[in-house]
Amino acid sequence: MDLFKNDWNEVLYDTIHSKEFYNLMVNAKKEYQTKTIFPPKEHIFEALKLTPYNDVKVVIVGQDPYHGVGEAHGLSFSVRPNIKVPPSLRNIYKEIYNDLGIVEPANCGDLTKWAKEGVLLLNAILTVEKDKASSHSNLGWELFTDSIIQKLNEKETPVVFILWGAFARSKKRFITNKKHLIVESTHPSPFSANNGFFGSKPFSKTNDFLIKNNIKPIDWQL
Repeated sequence: MDLFKNDWNEVLYDTIHSKEFYNLMVNAKKEYQTKTIFPPKEHIFEALKLTPYNDVKVVIVGQDPYHGVGEAHGLSFSVRPNIKVPPSLRNIYKEIYNDLGIVEPANCGDLTKWAKEGVLLLNAILTVEKDKASSHSNLGWELFTDSIIQKLNEKETPVVFILWGAFARSKKRFITNKKHLIVESTHPSPFSANNGFFGSKPFSKTNDFLIKNNIKPIDWQL
């Protein structure tokens, strides 16, 4: 089963050959056949396809995909090219500017470049019904994505886990390896960004840690 076209196939072998994953795939297929579901089927595992296990330096945990037409393409916080930049991502750009002086890209919400830099843009829930946030929270995705976080926790090389908001921070229980770094704050959403996200400097903290561990830092410029 070559789901991911890279080393994630081996890392997640037991998970993707489990009864739970089989049932998840059956249920997801039914959803796609009967409703409008995002992202498009071919992009469900885009984060894993773009960032192989051995290349992961940073993980940014999101909750579930954007549920508007044409937005989601399988990467947390990212939207397809030529789609209006969502409010949370706009706040992320503001913090990058305040933290590193990198100016917001013009009309670009596509974070594919980060994924290719070694940033795993992982949503905990990988699908959603059109216009219904969290509609697939009971489908079984979290068993799968929790196993991804657990496998990353086992990595020999240090990884930075960026956890924004209560939902992402709940994944801390899987990150027990002392060689990794957890960077956490409130969510970048307009409802909470002023309560701890702005000024948290996650991008410089991440790169400082990577450099300290002799790992090439992330180029956050898009």
